[in-house]
Amino acid sequence: MLLELSAAEIQTLVDGVNMTWWLTVTFLIFFMHAGFAMLEAGQVRSKNVANQLTKNMLTWAVGIFVFFVIGMGISNNVGSLLAGGEASALTMFGETADTGWTLWLFSAVFAMTAATIVSGAVAGRAKLRAYVGYTFLLAAVIYPVVAGMVWYAPGADAPILASLGFEDFAGGMVVHGVGGVAGLTAAWVLGARMDKYADDGSVNVIPGHSMTFAVLGTLVLCFGWFGFNVGTAANPLGYGEEGLVLADFAYVGSVAMVTALGMGMGAIGAGAVSLYLNDKVDTLYVANGMLAGLVGVTGPTNLITPMGAIAIGFLAGAQLPLVFRFVEKRLKIDDVCAVFPVHGSAGMLGLILFPLWSIEGTAVGGGLIAGGIVSIEAGMFVPQIVGVAVITIWTVLATAAVWGAFKAIGQARVTPEHERDGLDVTEHGIDTYPEFGKPNVVTDGGAVGTSVESPRADGGAEAGTDIKLVTAVVRPDRLSAIKTALAEIGAPSLTVTNVSGRGSQPAKKGQWRGEEFVVDLHQKIKVDVVVADIPADEVAEAIRSAAETGEPGDGKVFILPVEDALQVRTGTTGPEAV
Repeated sequence: MLLELSAAEIQTLVDGVNMTWWLTVTFLIFFMHAGFAMLEAGQVRSKNVANQLTKNMLTWAVGIFVFFVIGMGISNNVGSLLAGGEASALTMFGETADTGWTLWLFSAVFAMTAATIVSGAVAGRAKLRAYVGYTFLLAAVIYPVVAGMVWYAPGADAPILASLGFEDFAGGMVVHGVGGVAGLTAAWVLGARMDKYADDGSVNVIPGHSMTFAVLGTLVLCFGWFGFNVGTAANPLGYGEEGLVLADFAYVGSVAMVTALGMGMGAIGAGAVSLYLNDKVDTLYVANGMLAGLVGVTGPTNLITPMGAIAIGFLAGAQLPLVFRFVEKRLKIDDVCAVFPVHGSAGMLGLILFPLWSIEGTAVGGGLIAGGIVSIEAGMFVPQIVGVAVITIWTVLATAAVWGAFKAIGQARVTPEHERDGLDVTEHGIDTYPEFGKPNVVTDGGAVGTSVESPRADGGAEAGTDIKLVTAVVRPDRLSAIKTALAEIGAPSLTVTNVSGRGSQPAKKGQWRGEEFVVDLHQKIKVDVVVADIPADEVAEAIRSAAETGEPGDGKVFILPVEDALQVRTGTTGPEAV
């Protein structure tokens, strides 16, 4: 027997399926915050990691509340008024239907994506209170105005920019462009990190602390991006006079394909330009290029042919190293996480160029890929350029006003002392890596290295004082062997410090986003052993034997006389104190 459903029951089924889809992709987009946190944390110094992670968490915590209370209502009302409609009382406090709450959350995760992009540009020198204050205003006003011009105008026929023909399907400019332009503007107002530029204006390379974090964060973002783009095809099912139909899902496969192609071609484009510029394929450029390719196809993802996805993705990735160099070297703006070339210029490029590969355009150039090599919709160029320009101008003016106000009252940037010490300690009172990277801490994973017997007194006579200091500067990976060797000769007591220096070991060259830098201060450990009853030369030989690899850079051992010693606990002096 066939099950017959009433019209109301079918509508309930449609609403239930659609809401399930909205929430599923909403959760995917929320998970992108984990990707942003990892990506940005990997690109900053270890002393600023906790600060970057805190900013990412507070972006969501503050932004979601502000968008609920203010932002969505601003977006709806401003969008309606700008489009010639009437002001609406529509805020989220007036939405009681389940579908209304679900669509609000769906809208909110897009807003929070725009907000969190900014944190990467101002890393390492912005005060937390200034960043949180800006996040409040971005979620309350700056982003909602843009969204109202393009997406939301419940009291009018269409939002003002959409009525002009401007297209932005999933936020290439509304979300990513706003975040990228806002980040660049904020970085410009703040000024560069204190050691970014030399006195002659040349760029000092400041590598981030973890390429692993940066790449894993990129891949998490790529995963969530399918929710971002595919999820914008918001209604799987529809119901009307024609009955139950496939709604936005009719083109969801095309959107997924365009997203995947843009991602891959962005990585290829950035890697190719990196290879051309530096003779090496830079890992971080490839990672950033994947994101730039995604941003490039995000705006027109429902409007371009497969060939368009390939071309725009490649161009968005290829422009990344060039735009980053221009921003860093010509504009002298310290965009730490490359948010403008990844999110700003890539989003602009995709929306302005997509009419060359429009699914509704006139095919030109054969059928290499379905839809032709080029498929031009010439009438779309002007609306796209106008829309990009309007959004850019609004974002620059609003962002510059907010950060400029913070700067004017001395609340935009941390003090030089705090910046030098790192924002983890000065802004949060914590150390992200308490066991690593400090001058007084070494964890080598080796044996404890203590001797069962007490240090021997063998009467080894030596010239000079009775107390000697044996100091060795050696490779860090030899520490465990040195501890064992010292224990075997009855000298287990030692002090170890992480140091860096240069000597006979040749300098190394590194790259960070394609920029080469010289590493001539090599990481070493300094081992100090004070002895009285054990011959210092025997201690020195034990260290030398354990530290030797036969390569330049093995280090050196020094023997110095010690005038006296004083034991803190007992007050004993002389050799007995040792």
